[in-house]
Amino acid sequence: MEPRRVPSTAIEVVSPSEPLVPRYSVLKVLWRRRWLVLLSIMACVGAGIVYLSEATPIYSSSSRLLVEQTGPKVIVTSDGFTAQSKNYLYTQCELLKSTPILSGTVNLLAPRKMLTFGGMTDGVAFLKANVQASVGRADDIITVSLESPYPQEAAEIVNAIVESYVTYQSSQQRNTAAEILKILQREKVRRDAELKQCFKAAMAFKRENEVVSFGTDDSNIIIKRLDMLSNALTQAEISLMEVKARCESTEALLSDPHRILHLKGQLFTGQGAAPPETGTLEEKRSRLRLQLIALQQKCTEDHPSIRTINLKLKQLDKQEKKHVRELAEAHLGWLKQQAVAAESRVEDLDKSLETQRKLAQDLNSKAVQYAMLKAERKRAERICDILDSRIKEIDITNDGGALNISLLETAHPANTPSKPQKAQIMGIALTLGMLLGVSLALIGEWMDHRLKSAEEISEALGLPVLGVVPLQAGKKEFACVAKAVDLEPTSQAAEAYRTIRTALYFGAPDIKTKTLLVTSPAPKDGKSTLVSNLGVAMARAGQKVIILDADFREPSQQNIFEIDAETPGVTNVLVDDGSMDDTIVRTNIEGLDILPCGKIPPNASEILNSQAFGNLLTELSQRYDRVLVDAPPVLSLADSRILGARCDATLLVLRADKSKRKPSQQAVESLLSVGARILGVVVNGVNSRKRGYGYGDYGYGYGYGYGYGYGHSGRELVTKADNSRQSGNEIEADNAA
Repeated sequence: MEPRRVPSTAIEVVSPSEPLVPRYSVLKVLWRRRWLVLLSIMACVGAGIVYLSEATPIYSSSSRLLVEQTGPKVIVTSDGFTAQSKNYLYTQCELLKSTPILSGTVNLLAPRKMLTFGGMTDGVAFLKANVQASVGRADDIITVSLESPYPQEAAEIVNAIVESYVTYQSSQQRNTAAEILKILQREKVRRDAELKQCFKAAMAFKRENEVVSFGTDDSNIIIKRLDMLSNALTQAEISLMEVKARCESTEALLSDPHRILHLKGQLFTGQGAAPPETGTLEEKRSRLRLQLIALQQKCTEDHPSIRTINLKLKQLDKQEKKHVRELAEAHLGWLKQQAVAAESRVEDLDKSLETQRKLAQDLNSKAVQYAMLKAERKRAERICDILDSRIKEIDITNDGGALNISLLETAHPANTPSKPQKAQIMGIALTLGMLLGVSLALIGEWMDHRLKSAEEISEALGLPVLGVVPLQAGKKEFACVAKAVDLEPTSQAAEAYRTIRTALYFGAPDIKTKTLLVTSPAPKDGKSTLVSNLGVAMARAGQKVIILDADFREPSQQNIFEIDAETPGVTNVLVDDGSMDDTIVRTNIEGLDILPCGKIPPNASEILNSQAFGNLLTELSQRYDRVLVDAPPVLSLADSRILGARCDATLLVLRADKSKRKPSQQAVESLLSVGARILGVVVNGVNSRKRGYGYGDYGYGYGYGYGYGYGHSGRELVTKADNSRQSGNEIEADNAA
């Protein structure tokens, strides 16, 4: 007999394709692996607690300064120096962390053997890395702070830094005023000597010419012009002197880079407001400072973003120093041009005065000569008076500087540590624990290829789920589990088998489906227990059923129904030409017979593929309403594929949380490749507490959504099937009559 082909009315099943990503809810995955998530959270929180218990508490101390520019005049001219500078606060913050200030701080604290500097060879580098100086966002107050494990020492170090800063500023202010004072004093000495010489010359001329009247004639034009030229020459010489003094002061500032940066506002105020480039650099510095302050509240000093901003600030410092030097050199060049112009004016006036002198001398008037001497003396006196007033205006102890520093708040030892922040650390630990737990759960789910729900099985295999069989609690014998419908008819397992029977009635009528193959992708999936219980359920419903044990490698039905292993079976009928009637075993269940395996043959595949086995199936299908064939696993042997091609329909059995996606798909593809008609899938061994397979959602597992139910309970469907069968038998009897 040729192998049975799939009937034309068979259900067409499309070969499944494995989705790249399993389609199930993330919340379901997290709930399924909730213990892994909880353990991850507990581990991270525990690590946070250990860190907080082991971490050294850090205390922060800070001091607040108000730095204002007072702007006292050093030389009073229309274009003289004043201490006016915009955007100087960030420069002062950098100055607070500069080497001169911190070196003074270390020297000031050297007698104190502080624990903060314990074991350090370079205290300045330590302070540079840990001292913070920032400008308030809503005010212009500078805050200097330091973090240290020792609160008392932190406060002392901050106060020492402020003291060193104030001392440095006072020293710089005095040095600047002292340099200009020296220039003016040198000029004063020279002018005093000149005045003394003029006075002596006038007195000597008067003694030598006592008979001459020294009265002045105001109507004499020559005398008036001589007096005007003398006054003009005096003013020109004063201007030349002041320009030279400013040149020397600027050259002194230009030789010291720190002083140039500190007094950059004094160099350019005389020419108007600061150049646009200076404002641009200050704006960039301000933005970077604000970004740095924001990042320092979130990140450590080794963070790449903080390093990048510090590098940009250093580059801006270099650009600013270069820019200030260029402007200072340009300003110095301008002053030198002013000095050259002043010298030229002095020379011109001196020549004019000399010419006027010659005209006056030509008058051969002793009075004119005396007037000239008197004018020289007055001019010298006027210069000396001006120098005296300039010198008096300079006070190198108080008014010589450019800044007014007010200490608003001194540093005090902190009572509570600023680091570590317990709430922040625990929040981070909790967040990391949740992220780690969710990541591990998703990764574990992605790596777990087991089929975990009816929806996933249906999607992965392209087959409907006909029903699920719950995991039977307790340790029961194999025979009790395999005959749960007979031994425990009110159990959940028995109801599940009856539901599967009902689904088969409506999905595979016995007119078209006589022989039903039951197999699984791998061993131990529960196919034999499904066959035995399904046979009992069908027999209880009034059908005449025979179970054919075609698992010639490891037969199970003889153990389930307690049949002697030596009892003849299928192999005896096919190999030894025995009588089929003699080998069929009647059970104590009405309507259920067993055709055991018999002796195990060496060539099982050849026997199943033989004409004799096909004839056997045909004869059994004529005698019985249903022929349930218990077959070996699909993937391990070729027997199930041979049987799938011969039987009318196939039922695939999977075990919950054990059967994997890829082997199950391969089993389906193997059966489809030989023309098998797969009705659907039965999931075996489902934990009743898990709702992923649909079991337990509706009492005893009815209404699984497999596509064959009509909203009725299992018992109603069985009753309808039985009534339909009885009506059919009555019609056949009437026709026969």
